[in-house]
Amino acid sequence: METGGKAREGRCVSPMSRIREEEGKVVVQLEVPGVKKDDVNVSIEDDQLQIFAARQDETVEGNYLIRERNCGSYEKYFTIDKTIDRNSINATMENGVLTITLQFREEVKPRKIEVKG
Repeated sequence: METGGKAREGRCVSPMSRIREEEGKVVVQLEVPGVKKDDVNVSIEDDQLQIFAARQDETVEGNYLIRERNCGSYEKYFTIDKTIDRNSINATMENGVLTITLQFREEVKPRKIEVKG
């Protein structure tokens, strides 16, 4: 998987990510704190997995004295190859971590060959 892609208008941050391969799948985890599940958009266009998550600015009374936590959006792009089954991609969100599971196509998964005698 490669990162990259076209950027959206406005201020966006590339979220921290972890990618690992498990048996028959690739698991992508992205840190998107402060984002609600309904504000996440995961899509595929051609060979590109696109992730966009909007973090809403909170309304406060008064003036900030210190504001270290930014509002804005997250976006990340990954190039995926033909080994990924486009119809078997799932996404879940828990505790500010977006997990995307990409299944390998059946024909590229390792399999045991029976030896006949």
